[in-house]
Amino acid sequence: MSLAQYTAIFTNRRVAVMLLLGFSSGLPLALTTGTLQAWATADGLDIRTIGFLTLVGSAYTLKFLWAPLMDRFVPPLLGRRRGWMLVTQCLLIAAIAAMGAFSPVRAIVALALVAVIVAFCSASQDIAFDAYRTDVLRKEERGAGAAVSVLGYRLAMLVSGGLALVLADSYLGWQATYWLMAALMLIGVAATWFAAEPEVDVRPPRTLGEAVTGPLRDFFSREGALLALLLIVLYKLGDAFAGSLTTAFLIRGVGFSVTEVGAINKVLGLIATIVGALAGGALMTRLSLYGALMLFGILQAVTNLGFWFLAVTPKAYWSMATVVGLENLCGGMGTAAFVAFLMALCRVRYSATQFALLSALAAVGRTYLAGPLSGVMVESFGWPVFFLCTFAIALPGLGLLWAQREQVRALDKSER
Repeated sequence: MSLAQYTAIFTNRRVAVMLLLGFSSGLPLALTTGTLQAWATADGLDIRTIGFLTLVGSAYTLKFLWAPLMDRFVPPLLGRRRGWMLVTQCLLIAAIAAMGAFSPVRAIVALALVAVIVAFCSASQDIAFDAYRTDVLRKEERGAGAAVSVLGYRLAMLVSGGLALVLADSYLGWQATYWLMAALMLIGVAATWFAAEPEVDVRPPRTLGEAVTGPLRDFFSREGALLALLLIVLYKLGDAFAGSLTTAFLIRGVGFSVTEVGAINKVLGLIATIVGALAGGALMTRLSLYGALMLFGILQAVTNLGFWFLAVTPKAYWSMATVVGLENLCGGMGTAAFVAFLMALCRVRYSATQFALLSALAAVGRTYLAGPLSGVMVESFGWPVFFLCTFAIALPGLGLLWAQREQVRALDKSER
């Protein structure tokens, strides 16, 4: 592919808008995970409560339950995909602002309940966005579109994660920080309004029953469907375990302040994310889908060992910066390849439900295994052994990917 062709893919309207829509998709997640975790840690909550607080993200796992409604019904404004994005973005503005009214110590139950609402609206936005991205991108644009949307997603997580920590700890306080994050959701509203419609107008399922059963019949009629589902669960499981308590580890396990963690995440994490997304997109125009998944999967597994290094060496800013930078770099590349893999598995007519089902499977490990078990593992074995375990947890997914290499390669040639 020539430089002109490569540039044209990244700058066309379909791919370019993925940056802003990815930002809108990623902004709420950190506010109910890492940032909420830092708030709870700074307020003195015990590590077990912080670990179980990750259960507020259950909506990301269960979103397939209402995804058929978003496949079947069309809002009156902006069509089937963009219309649902607009509705959920407006709801998120109100719900994120409401989180700022509570405190982890004084009202943990109320805060958790509002966080559940934010997670539900965020998961619903993801259903619509994932379906829109699957529908609007051409086959040759999947890798670039995935990379750009991952870039926007990770930039948003740095804003609502690293930058939010700095603002809350040193400048605005937690309430005003959450209000600011709510206002930033307007970026998604603007992007949704000006985004292009898919080139092919696909008829929605005729009935709700078809919207529920059609995606399942279509997917399970394919060869190797069950192994594909297992691969989805395992591919980023090690990464999920390593990332589930990263903020608490850097603050409590290593001894950095909230501001220090936020500042390094903001500066170096931002640079690494940009480099990783662009490098991942460039490599995915040259690699097969299988090649990208394997290469990036190995890299994201190896970077887990960086946190083990931090746990067994004296506190040092350079080492934290290096580890955080590499994690953002390789994690972003792995996520871009994984998103392209999920898009390749979906049929356009049922893309909301199928992508929701597939991404929900990926969230099973993060929500029900990595979140609750990570805190228990740290208390039982300590931080160094925990991070060695996260590397080992990544290996079965890579082994299954190798075993399924022919099926994954076939997706590069398939029509949707």
